[in-house]
Amino acid sequence: MTAQVSVVVGNPKPQSRTLKIATTLIEHLLEPGSYELEIIDLAEYQGEVLAWPSETMARLNATVAQSDLVVFASPTYKATYTGLLKAFLDRYPANGLSGVVTIPVLTGADHTHSMGPTHNLAPLLTELGAIVPGRGMYFVTSQMDRLEEIADNAAAEYRANLARLANLATHVAQLEGAAS
Repeated sequence: MTAQVSVVVGNPKPQSRTLKIATTLIEHLLEPGSYELEIIDLAEYQGEVLAWPSETMARLNATVAQSDLVVFASPTYKATYTGLLKAFLDRYPANGLSGVVTIPVLTGADHTHSMGPTHNLAPLLTELGAIVPGRGMYFVTSQMDRLEEIADNAAAEYRANLARLANLATHVAQLEGAAS
């Protein structure tokens, strides 16, 4: 079965380094050929993201909510994620991302806001019902020459966390089956 994976990037600049970082993380996390990737570069939808109603945004929100895994990535603006990403996430109702595994990623010029993805973005994703399998990834953009190494290290940590969840899930499923 092919996993449905989405990358949502809240950088107001299209085709940004933030997008490259998020897609590289996916490439290091998942087996090639095992997933279908939908990239939602919100810079391409700036005119739509605040439009209510919007069929385009409703379709994009539905795609993300039906994904198995979503990387939400943003540059750090004012110590947190961009308003563009927030506006996209504000379109979801309570539990609108229920059960979706999500990885928060923030980029920045230095390590000053390295807790940002875990402290600011992960709680919002959790509030929307998403599963966050570990601390968020923070990437210092001056380290683009080390992107492959950093993405591989982050992916290894997420793989270990997801494997533990998968192991636990087999026990939970057994308990559900025994109760029936």
